[in-house]
Amino acid sequence: MNSVNPSDVPSLDQVVLIDVREPDEVAEVRIPGAVNLPMSSLNEHLDELPDGEFYVICHAGGRSAKVSQALEAAGHRPINVLGGITQWEADGLAVER
Repeated sequence: MNSVNPSDVPSLDQVVLIDVREPDEVAEVRIPGAVNLPMSSLNEHLDELPDGEFYVICHAGGRSAKVSQALEAAGHRPINVLGGITQWEADGLAVER
């Protein structure tokens, strides 16, 4: 499984970032430009995943790692974002509250 630190994610106008947190979590804090496809219902949205590489993020990195492993096993090309939105925000990257 490929993983990167939040600061290594390219600009979101160049890549797709999939946030697998639940809607109530996203309502509290979100990354502008991220696509919310909750882990709990991801199987219903597999047709919405982009072709090629895309980034996967959650709150702290656990769920996104599990999702990335499963998607990779299914033939997709996810890249897990280590530390989740918690690390994203700690690194000073943009969030909306």
